[in-house]
Amino acid sequence: MIELRPLQQFLAVADLLHFGRAAERLHMSQPPLTQAVRKLEAELGVQLFERSSRSVRLTAAGVALQVSAQKLLGDAAALPAEVRAVAAGLAGRLRLAFVSTVGFGGLPQWLQSFREACPQVALALREATLDVQLQDFAAGAIDAGFVIHTPGSAPAGFERLSIGIEPLVLALPSSNEVPSDAQCHEAPLVIFPREVAPSLYDAILAHHGAAGVAQEAIQMQTIINLVSAAIGVAWVPASLQGLQRAGVVYRAMAGAPEVETSLIWRSDAPPAVARFVEHVRRHA
Repeated sequence: MIELRPLQQFLAVADLLHFGRAAERLHMSQPPLTQAVRKLEAELGVQLFERSSRSVRLTAAGVALQVSAQKLLGDAAALPAEVRAVAAGLAGRLRLAFVSTVGFGGLPQWLQSFREACPQVALALREATLDVQLQDFAAGAIDAGFVIHTPGSAPAGFERLSIGIEPLVLALPSSNEVPSDAQCHEAPLVIFPREVAPSLYDAILAHHGAAGVAQEAIQMQTIINLVSAAIGVAWVPASLQGLQRAGVVYRAMAGAPEVETSLIWRSDAPPAVARFVEHVRRHA
């Protein structure tokens, strides 16, 4: 294995094309430098310099080694700072999952400000419901995830940060006649499958009444589209009112259930996760 010191010595000679001046730059005498270069040539099995009494020139092999050695030594010099950055959570990789609802809240702003604060952290994003995220955590496919909080859903070894609680509003088809609150509760529901967020699902059904479920859908945009088609009504987070869709109106109603969004991650997650969690904690 070639060590870094012989490469540094080689590069000094390759840069100056003079063994004497290269030895002065390296603060050593010329004979040991000449010996080190010859030893390097022997290890590589090639001639790196063409020497004469008047000049020193790089061979083709020497030119190739010069390029590679410069990159190698540059990488080696940067390595301590890179390792420290990863240990501090300022570099590395963050695989982040999120439920669709958080995309209409603070997620875009948190991601933008985190990328500005930690540009060396590579973000890999995917949209996934809670049940899918738990499978991904078990498979080691994600590092953290924004979820609709369901008490007791995360296994042991996870930590949680509550992002916020907001009321649900009712999305209903627009009409020339404004339905009463009682009529709204008589309309069938468009709702996500129960496994996506069991406690919220149960709370919505208990609050809405006995009208029943007309259709299930996972994506919030799909749910809103089904409401616009008059398939039913849907209880959605208040932040979703920013999603404007022709044929849909939103109504705030007294006593509506609330939804809590959380960020969850493994206790043994890499440092970049801790950095992101703290960033969200400050900005949420």
